Amino acid sequence: MMRKYDRGIVYLNIILWWIAGMGCQEKADPFRPDQRLPEPEKGWKLVWNDEFTTDGKPDSLKWNYEHGFVRNKELQYYQQENAVCKGGVLIINGKREKVPNEQYDPISTDWRKSRDSATYTSACLITRGRAHWRYGRFDIRARIDTCLGLWPAIWTLGIQKEWPSNGEIDIMEYYRYKGKPAILANTAWGSGERWKAIWNTQTYPLEEITGKDKTWADKFHLWRMDWDENFIRIYLDGKLLNETDLSKTINPDGFHPFRQSHYLLLNLAIGENGGNPSGTPFPVKYEIDYVRIFQR
Repeated sequence: MMRKYDRGIVYLNIILWWIAGMGCQEKADPFRPDQRLPEPEKGWKLVWNDEFTTDGKPDSLKWNYEHGFVRNKELQYYQQENAVCKGGVLIINGKREKVPNEQYDPISTDWRKSRDSATYTSACLITRGRAHWRYGRFDIRARIDTCLGLWPAIWTLGIQKEWPSNGEIDIMEYYRYKGKPAILANTAWGSGERWKAIWNTQTYPLEEITGKDKTWADKFHLWRMDWDENFIRIYLDGKLLNETDLSKTINPDGFHPFRQSHYLLLNLAIGENGGNPSGTPFPVKYEIDYVRIFQR
């Protein structure tokens, strides 16, 4: 028969085991959304997040949308109908479909207006007008489609001045670099010449990544940016991809684009740097599991 002090030791061991287990959560399944709630590391506070757990349209209090043809002479026509939350993820759907260009002007020389229609559609979600941040840790877990013609991205833009003097941070870009698929992590700022940026770019060929993991493109991955007044550091699954020394990124007019607030963009572009999508089977999807922003 177990004595009282023996039972006490057993119960104490059970409690200690349970407490220890609480601090050692299993890693998320890389093939599925991570349904666990965010747990900030010591010294960080969660200030904004979207877990995309409610099926339907993305939260209109958190996201705005770009519309139509926007940049880089890309093929896709952005429309909010291509964004939906389902199964715990935000899905940006890329489609091959013909839609009329609402801004079409047959005498315009602006490529955004001179096209009467588009043959691809997609979505670009932005927090501009909803939320912006200066400094912090940005965690975005996502799964990208690596087919030819696609250009998914996670990036930020400064709220003051026009591009590139406002500053651009590419936490993730995937496209064809010198003809080969690659993951990129970049920062860009003003050069003194309008529309011309100074870039700090790091490029990682996809074949080197998938050579170590044949199922890489089937998995969710964690892109992270740590940004303070001195450095921007961009990581993929804990590996440092790019570091920018912010003492070297001041625009010629003295304005510092990375010491102002930025807003976030999530988009799936089609064509241009992504390559020719004509042989790629559509529809395609770009899945974002969550966006979490922490500050000190």
